[in-house]
Amino acid sequence: MNRNKLSRRTLLLGGVAGILSACSASASSTSVPAATAEPKPTEFPSAQPTNVMSAMPDAGRAPSKDFVPDVELALMATRAEVQLMAGKPTRVFTYQAQVLKGSAESAVALPNSPLGPVIRVKQGQKVRINFTNSLPGKDDASVIHWHGLMLPEDMDGHPRFAIAPGQSYAYEFEVVNRAGTYWFHPHPHGQTARQVYNGLAGMFIVSDAEEAALGLPSDEFDVPLIVQDRTFDKNNQLAYFGQGMMAGAMETLMGFRGEKVVMNGQPDYKLEVSKRAYRLRVLNGSNARIYKLAWGDGTPLTVIGTDGGLLEKPITREFAMLAPGERIELWADFSDHVLGNEVTLESLAFAGAEDPAEEMKGMMGSSSAMTKTQSMSGMGAGTAPSTQPDTRLGAPMTLVTIRVTKEANESPKLPKTLAKPSFYTVASAINTDQPRTFELKQKNMQWFINGRQWEMDKAAADETVKADTLEVWEIVNAISPGEQMHTLGMAHPFHIHGVQFQVLERKLLDDKLLKLAYATVSDGYVNEGWKDTVMLMPGERAKLLIKFGKHTGLFAYHCHNLEHEDMGMMRNYKVVA
Repeated sequence: MNRNKLSRRTLLLGGVAGILSACSASASSTSVPAATAEPKPTEFPSAQPTNVMSAMPDAGRAPSKDFVPDVELALMATRAEVQLMAGKPTRVFTYQAQVLKGSAESAVALPNSPLGPVIRVKQGQKVRINFTNSLPGKDDASVIHWHGLMLPEDMDGHPRFAIAPGQSYAYEFEVVNRAGTYWFHPHPHGQTARQVYNGLAGMFIVSDAEEAALGLPSDEFDVPLIVQDRTFDKNNQLAYFGQGMMAGAMETLMGFRGEKVVMNGQPDYKLEVSKRAYRLRVLNGSNARIYKLAWGDGTPLTVIGTDGGLLEKPITREFAMLAPGERIELWADFSDHVLGNEVTLESLAFAGAEDPAEEMKGMMGSSSAMTKTQSMSGMGAGTAPSTQPDTRLGAPMTLVTIRVTKEANESPKLPKTLAKPSFYTVASAINTDQPRTFELKQKNMQWFINGRQWEMDKAAADETVKADTLEVWEIVNAISPGEQMHTLGMAHPFHIHGVQFQVLERKLLDDKLLKLAYATVSDGYVNEGWKDTVMLMPGERAKLLIKFGKHTGLFAYHCHNLEHEDMGMMRNYKVVA
């Protein structure tokens, strides 16, 4: 592993310009336009305390002379201002990029957005991404996790490889994943939630020959949609955590949920489309909020892909659940719409994702059936409407308004068959009848995995797996009797680094309260494809079939509620030869 420090002169050149001279002086480069004005020194929300100390920042990594990339980018994490609403611009963190080698389409900025760029590569390409940390605070260590990609441990973005401001790290890897919608975001322990909240996230889209042969919507008809929730103060600035003595503690325990939906970093996002078919790649980039996706006019969703790429065949759902870290690809055909027509992508109401005992009291107290457009999150009969933003987990909301504005000469047809995912069989696992079990549970206002919390460079004996083996893991979202809050648990999105897995089955504990809430979400699971993140409702068990590859070392697994992750609901598993 090449861990040589870059020269002090290169580091002081600061970000993209320094990387250009240090790494690719002879390469032709294409700038990705910054989505913001010239950054100005500003004050940012302070880091929240964590009960687990971060490791010392890594010294950085220089590009390897033996690695010859097909695609090379310079990527800088920095601060900027974006005009998101009328009035004052919003201070954000952002990734700014330049293409040093390869197609200009390898990194494209999202217009007027702190998010991005959207990175596009092909399976089999060798990629070098020269990352420079130019964040403003002296404690703003950062690292990039390539969420969903199967990479060596020093390329995956493990928290122990975080670098301090002013340092650089060269990520070098071959893309082995099949075509799909992946993404990248910071992963420094104790700082992930704050850095993502302030704007650091982008899509990483892989294509391959199997996908190309299908003739799916492409170019401007292949649309990335990153859904998040944010709270803005009266000066248009991001507000992270509320006020009051218990605000930070409560939002850490539950996960931060904003008052307003932002799509691709923009509030009140509107998408104009032509009368034809589109491919919508939807990523839940929120810190903690779960969405129940559905078309506002009641049309069923047509799902063509999940975390790890295209499904074998298109499937339909009345709605689809999407937890933080998960992705879903939708086929959306507007051919039959009249010009000027509008349709919305909604998050419908659901219940039971947090404190289901209290929520169900409200549901059971109602004399009328709850409809899919009503709030099922603690809302009983006679509840007076509130003028305050509804930030509860499960509250209904509009995510994006789509308006049909243009005619189209032609449109692709939805293929009957999409891909051959090459799934494994459970009988081939080395522990078919004895799954490796991981229990998610609260104790004393802290979240744990198998009674443990984060350790930077350790994995227990029961967290050690062998390379090139197939295993069954069972993830259990346990109830927590005796706790002051969440006695029946809370929904957790469970993410495993370095693998894609199959969801074999889901089961729920035999509890009437849990079943009532579970019924509001269970039909929206898409278990048919490859996954790297799986949502578990309170009292739910999920069996996963996981193939561990050739890369040895430490890889993280954790709750993808980012506040939970930062407070220590994360562990390592170790792959040995």
